[in-house]
Amino acid sequence: MDEFVTKHRGGCHCGEVSFEFRAPAEVDVLDCNCSICQRGRFIHLIVPKSNFTLLSSEGALGDYQFGTKAAHHFFCRRCGVKSFYQPRSHPDAYSVNLRCVEEGTLNKINTSVFDGQNWEQAHAALTD
Repeated sequence: MDEFVTKHRGGCHCGEVSFEFRAPAEVDVLDCNCSICQRGRFIHLIVPKSNFTLLSSEGALGDYQFGTKAAHHFFCRRCGVKSFYQPRSHPDAYSVNLRCVEEGTLNKINTSVFDGQNWEQAHAALTD
């Protein structure tokens, strides 16, 4: 049985950026304490790229990089909301901001803390 059975939708505040993805109705998310996640109130729902579809034009997206420049922090060029991005920790997935997912399709959300302030050690714990 395919564990990715529910279609979810999300996007930015103004609607310029929209996407859909397949994931279970019960999801595990990460609440990261790094500087960019804390400032943007980003809660990570990791979705394999093969289960993610950008519905809007790529032209609606801006891209911000910092530090190692391995992650691509996509944001809406119009309203500025970062609804998903390409994390360095999961190069074959997108991290969708749980706060940008439309209501009604997620039945249960299991939240774990991710110590992004100590990224290298926290990432190693994810892969163990």
